[in-house]
Amino acid sequence: MSLEDHVGDIIRKARAMSETSVIVAARAAGVSEVELDELEESGQCESRPDFRKLAEAVGLDGAKLEAIAGGWLPAEKDLSRWRELRCITTTEGGMAVNCYLVWDEVSLEAALFDTGWSANPIFDLISGNGLQIKHLFITHGHHDHIAALDAVRAKFPKLKLHTNASGTPVDQRNRPNDFIHLGSLRITHRDTPGHAEDGVTYIIGTWPEDAPHVAVVGDALFAGSIGRGMQSWDLAREKVREQILTLPNETLLCPGHGPLTTVKEEKAHNPFF
Repeated sequence: MSLEDHVGDIIRKARAMSETSVIVAARAAGVSEVELDELEESGQCESRPDFRKLAEAVGLDGAKLEAIAGGWLPAEKDLSRWRELRCITTTEGGMAVNCYLVWDEVSLEAALFDTGWSANPIFDLISGNGLQIKHLFITHGHHDHIAALDAVRAKFPKLKLHTNASGTPVDQRNRPNDFIHLGSLRITHRDTPGHAEDGVTYIIGTWPEDAPHVAVVGDALFAGSIGRGMQSWDLAREKVREQILTLPNETLLCPGHGPLTTVKEEKAHNPFF
């Protein structure tokens, strides 16, 4: 298991977020500009940077950044607590992306969260478990997350689509205070723009045996990092703080890339917060 963003990726994002030049960041870290470029590209550097001073220069938490540089990873997740949750990872052009399939154990009604690159693993899980797929929830409209959308909708034409994307039919748009029942499971949403204008996090609750909530966060948050602030860095961080990190500590966070994590782990280890 490895993080979606190595320490260099995190530093590069933080420099963009804080509008800090390579010259200023390198000086703070006590390395050359060439070495900082190397660090951002590979996550490694010939000299040992002063991560705490570098973090201060670019608006990160120094202790948390240093821990990631030292190899911090979220704990391995035992998904048997959420028996009807599957993470499906597909890869194209060297980019891996996660989507998630959830279902009710009694009714076998299922919901898909994003599609990833390929529909085939999704179809295999649906047929292999005898599921009736009812809903497709989109966290945001970037291509890697919806590449298999047409294939999924072609195979399941009665599927109900849920999205924050502008320009989609009104009956497909998420509405404030919406909730969807999937058998005994209950799905709600919170708007999390910043990485993408249509960014949304879906929260799945009322699991059997009181398993913690699950939040499918798209690219709003990664283990130890955040998605690029393609719409707004400030908005991206604000929405993660307000809408994701306010969930109960034990909430399982399911990002669009990289390993699963929890609210508690991100509060303790994510250098952007």
